[in-house]
Amino acid sequence: MNLNKIVLGVSLAVSANALAAPPAPVIDASGQSSTSSSSSYSSLSVEQRLQNLERQLSVRNKTQVMMQQQLNELQNEVNELRGVTELHSHKLNQILERQRDLYQELDKRVSAAMQPATPPAVITAPEASAPAINYSSDLTENEAYDRAVNMVLKDKRYDEAIPEFEAFNNKYPNSTYAPNAHYWLGQLLFNKGELERAKTEFSIVVNQHEGSSKRSDALLKLGMVAQKQNDNARAVVLYQQLLSEYPNSSAAQLAKPRLESLQ
Repeated sequence: MNLNKIVLGVSLAVSANALAAPPAPVIDASGQSSTSSSSSYSSLSVEQRLQNLERQLSVRNKTQVMMQQQLNELQNEVNELRGVTELHSHKLNQILERQRDLYQELDKRVSAAMQPATPPAVITAPEASAPAINYSSDLTENEAYDRAVNMVLKDKRYDEAIPEFEAFNNKYPNSTYAPNAHYWLGQLLFNKGELERAKTEFSIVVNQHEGSSKRSDALLKLGMVAQKQNDNARAVVLYQQLLSEYPNSSAAQLAKPRLESLQ
């Protein structure tokens, strides 16, 4: 038997087996079996079938990549919303703190106005000395402070408020409003980018008014000033001091991520 007859016999056998075998089902894009698709698929060569499989895998990979990108975008949006929420919470805490300060100042003014101008002398037994409340009933002092604050809160005249606070601090260095006035002045200067002058005002609050409610915020601002001046070592010291002395304050919560970014 020569070689041509052998090849012819093998070819006929393969053809017979191919005709006898049922066509493999082909699943179309909708997931359903199709007889016509199966017939056309069986007529494809091995290379064509491999190309179809490669195209299907490519489409699946692209779909997975698109889904991952969408998930990443959603995660970024969630992170942005979380940041906005934290910022709004901080602003709300600042507003509430300012309202408490205003209520306390108003209460002091009402109490001072209700006292008689010349109270009668009363002889009382000596009592243990109590800390003196450094509150001035000088209306000129009160009016000067209110005018400076209103320029910021009501009129939004920030540049004009700077000399008002400076004049107030020079004229009433021992005022009850002094820590708040120095803090406001430091904040206005900080917003203008005058970091050295802002640093001086915040330092006055920290070093000379240890009982002020603005001291924790002033420590935070001093750390931020140090960061802007590329003095990260000083910023770390200030943030650590803030977390140590005022661990539960809103300023401490804002200082934590800043400190972590520097360590």
